[in-house]
Amino acid sequence: MVVMTNLGFHPNAYLSRKRNVKRGLISRTKILDVLEGEQGKALAVAQEAQLNYRVVLYHLRLLEAEGIVSRKNGRPFNWEVTGIGQQRLET
Repeated sequence: MVVMTNLGFHPNAYLSRKRNVKRGLISRTKILDVLEGEQGKALAVAQEAQLNYRVVLYHLRLLEAEGIVSRKNGRPFNWEVTGIGQQRLET
């Protein structure tokens, strides 16, 4: 189960080409938290993040357009974090 921390949103949840609303930032933070641990299929990410499958696909495509995530081995529903973007700061 993914739990939001008191530190706020994941640094890579902010998109440069899209308006960043709170609901989207929360969803992208949950998705990135799941994918940081390991690569995964969109359905598994949706279940782990407790989000609707279509919401996860929508945000994965947005994150892919920004270069934050990519499809592993070109598979349509297998995703991984690319390592591009800001890294979390350890406290």
